[in-house]
Amino acid sequence: QVQLEESGGGLVQAGGSLRLSCAASGGTFSSYSMGWFRQAPGKEREFVAVISGSSATTYYTDSVKGRFTISRDNSEDTTYLQMNSLKPEDTAVYYCAARRGIPRITRNDFNSWGQGTQVSVSS
Repeated sequence: QVQLEESGGGLVQAGGSLRLSCAASGGTFSSYSMGWFRQAPGKEREFVAVISGSSATTYYTDSVKGRFTISRDNSEDTTYLQMNSLKPEDTAVYYCAARRGIPRITRNDFNSWGQGTQVSVSS
């Protein structure tokens, strides 16, 4: 199983930007679809974005379309989530996840998870 470590979270004002990174180790990175999920206090963990191994396919949840961009660098075994125009409702712990094969958007389809990184957006 691939191991994942997120970084890049922090506190930002509404309208600001952050870039999250997820470094992978222990697997053939390009064979994994990579996803980002988030969990706000008192809420279920929800899908944010996913990217296929070749970067050819991406999916986003509606609330982040046009503001967030998922990407990956297979030479660096790293996935990124560029977050622009941040809103207070984006405040959550953001998790990186991996699954072999085609991209999916359901949490249970992913079997490797990072520890999470906190993103806080002030109004």
